[in-house]
Amino acid sequence: MRKFLLPLLFLLLFIIESLFVEYLPAKVFGMERIFVPHFLFIAILFLTIFVGRKHGIIYAAIFGLLFDIVYVEIIGIYFFLYPFISYLIYKLLQIIQSNIITAFLAALLGISLLEIGVYEMNYLIHVTDLDFIGFINLRFYPTLILNAVITLVAAYPLKWLFEKHSEALRAE
Repeated sequence: MRKFLLPLLFLLLFIIESLFVEYLPAKVFGMERIFVPHFLFIAILFLTIFVGRKHGIIYAAIFGLLFDIVYVEIIGIYFFLYPFISYLIYKLLQIIQSNIITAFLAALLGISLLEIGVYEMNYLIHVTDLDFIGFINLRFYPTLILNAVITLVAAYPLKWLFEKHSEALRAE
């Protein structure tokens, strides 16, 4: 039963992301901005940091592909970026000591790389014609602020959960 907890958590976060987008008002705080939640990706990055590269990249690939199939017209953007960014964050935190503060900053860096990568890919294949400054103001900053707040709230519980999971894996 315990081995199904992690996939269920990620599936729940996957569903909560879409519900959050569905029920968030179009004009938040009187401004029309695009807020993109990355709850699932934050959890995947914390998994990569506190459990290990193998688990993080496997979950990143599975849920990146699922994200592409369900939400995106082009298969492969998230399927490539989730594992790639997870790997980069893992390598970065081999250089820097892993703690909750560096994990928070690494998650924000990962979200920034993901957002810029998705924008650049969409701009490259002409899905969007929004210029980079417009993207930064309309989507990047609001998304980064939203996910920073969510990461602050969820950082300690995710760290605790994944450290317990890592201990359980070592005990097997």
